[in-house]
Amino acid sequence: MSEDKKKDGLNIELSEEIAEGKYSNLAIINHSPSEFILDFIQMMPGVPKAKVKSRIILTPQHAKRLMKALAENISKFENQNGEIKNLESNNLPLNFGGPAGQA
Repeated sequence: MSEDKKKDGLNIELSEEIAEGKYSNLAIINHSPSEFILDFIQMMPGVPKAKVKSRIILTPQHAKRLMKALAENISKFENQNGEIKNLESNNLPLNFGGPAGQA
């Protein structure tokens, strides 16, 4: 079974498998002149190895649109629920040998 969603006149299909989503508690971002690579990772407490659960590759233009949409949604969330507190960094590496990115 699939669910169809309308966004700005675009018919978007969402399968049950994709609708379940993937849990991520770490994102690593790398980029080249032509693309941004977002790796979504699930880290488990006490386990030294983490697994990439999903990789999304974006054009620089789409990455910027995503950044703006995420900032807008965070602002709306904080207006309804209060400020999101920053957690302490674990000094994890932010890239895997590619250009330096930020998470």
